[in-house]
Amino acid sequence: MVTLAEVAQHAGVSASTVSYVLSGKRSISATTRQRVEQSIRELGYHPNAGARALAGKRSNIIALMIPLRTDMYVPVMMEIAIAVATTARTHGYDVLLLTGEEGPDAVRRVTGSGLADAMILMDVELEDERLPLLRGGGAPGRAKSGPGDDQPSVLIGLPADTTGLTCVDLDWNATGALCVEHLAQLGHRDVAVIGEAPAVYERHTGFAERTLDGLRTRARERGLRLLHRPCEGGYDAMALTLARIFDERPGTTGFVVQNESAVEPLLALLRQQGRAVPEDVSVVAICPDQVAVQASVRLTSAAIPAQEMGRQAVEHLVAKLDGRGGDEVVLLAPRLTERASSGPAPTVS
Repeated sequence: MVTLAEVAQHAGVSASTVSYVLSGKRSISATTRQRVEQSIRELGYHPNAGARALAGKRSNIIALMIPLRTDMYVPVMMEIAIAVATTARTHGYDVLLLTGEEGPDAVRRVTGSGLADAMILMDVELEDERLPLLRGGGAPGRAKSGPGDDQPSVLIGLPADTTGLTCVDLDWNATGALCVEHLAQLGHRDVAVIGEAPAVYERHTGFAERTLDGLRTRARERGLRLLHRPCEGGYDAMALTLARIFDERPGTTGFVVQNESAVEPLLALLRQQGRAVPEDVSVVAICPDQVAVQASVRLTSAAIPAQEMGRQAVEHLVAKLDGRGGDEVVLLAPRLTERASSGPAPTVS
């Protein structure tokens, strides 16, 4: 790696002169500046992030806060993260990945270090403890840990109050409504929702709460009976959940699944019980297309546009960095694809 001292030697100037050219903190003659810049190009010198931060320059790094929890479906989270990273590179930014569950402390550490120019936050809760720091500087959508430490930020997710924030997310309310509407049009009247793990709802995670609200609202509008049961996922947990559902609502003919790890156990258990899909029961999943088409029964599903969410988050963040973007909420419209797992409700003999 080329050092600042080597650039100075190549240009025939002092190291401090090179530093001043990079930082712009002092006036340097045009001839000297050109000579230093020529040496920088020829040697391929790249200032390190810490030096640029100290000099008040951009680090060209975006911090992505993505807590990896055991109760979340990590492949979707990582698909979003990859989309963030690849889109960031097209704009000349690298991504600093933060996977811990540190909450506000992680925000303070990143904004205070100067190592990142901006932040993207995932796994957003309705009353997220990180939000006051994002609104703290009085400038909309900018994180602040102290005087002068403000940074643009974007949430992939939707809190209860979006004032002063930029948010990108799937319209989860509309997604839940779309799933219920599909089953209602097929004549189903008793629908069970197999949800995320209980801890997801205990944290009041935005996507899960909003999906449930959309499901319940459309069920009321369409006169459907709706039963929601969280599930840890896996065969044993799904077996207990399914038994409970049929004990409480033996006439259940429609399922909405918002839990990727519960999909295959549910299909296996229905087969074991002699319930054919979709002749006896219909299953609609909220999941990535890959999960839906690779299931043992190709699932009717509402897709999770992970790549588009990551891409749009970066585009809005870069616009903020360039002074072109303001605070806004971007909700992606849901898309439901009919496959082999949903059909008309069975007739009652």
